[in-house]
Amino acid sequence: MDTTALAGLNPFGIFDVEAARLDHFFSGLDEAGWKWPSRCPGWTVGDVLSHLAGEELYNHACLNGDIETFRAMMRAAGITGGYDEFNQWCVRQRRGLPAGEVLAEWREANAETRHRMTLLGRDAPLTTAAGPYPAGLQAFHYSSEYATHADDVGAPVAAGERPGRTAWRVSFGRFALTEQDAPVKTWIRNDNLVVQLGALTIELSPGDFVEATVGRLPDAYPIEPALRDALRCLA
Repeated sequence: MDTTALAGLNPFGIFDVEAARLDHFFSGLDEAGWKWPSRCPGWTVGDVLSHLAGEELYNHACLNGDIETFRAMMRAAGITGGYDEFNQWCVRQRRGLPAGEVLAEWREANAETRHRMTLLGRDAPLTTAAGPYPAGLQAFHYSSEYATHADDVGAPVAAGERPGRTAWRVSFGRFALTEQDAPVKTWIRNDNLVVQLGALTIELSPGDFVEATVGRLPDAYPIEPALRDALRCLA
């Protein structure tokens, strides 16, 4: 894997920043805020937090090198449809719980995840469901998910922070496309991203490219369905 574009980035620092953004946002919500709709179909803001809290079960299984116990837990819970079903189960398990309780659960579990991954270091192999994987790259995946969910729930991003945040997400999105052998080519032209899929070509702003990689382009966005599908690599 060519990680040249990521070499100057600190994945653990980025993970910390995105976790802090979510924590700050969630901590300021009132009762009505937890019920706001998110960009995730069928999920409220509170449901997004429940998802994040629940997926720490998987994150800790990776850190503990114990994916088989995690899979056994899924089977015992009747989860047979893979990680999408697991995500829905995590949300259902926490609906009805006080939001503060779920926030405390996520905050403690995620702090442990970030601390232990930082201690491992960028190149250390981490056990995952797909096999050993560099801890630094896994931290980028987690950071991308957190940034996406922060946008899903409307967590603020300071104006001065946006260019750098978009830039690392563009770099990681391009990496993820190559990592997954997506049938697209990308290059930069006048600060935009040009994407080619066979005879199809589109030029996207950096922000729209990020939205495409995480599957958040609006339905009405003018893009060929084949290009939309090919660019979705981080959601």
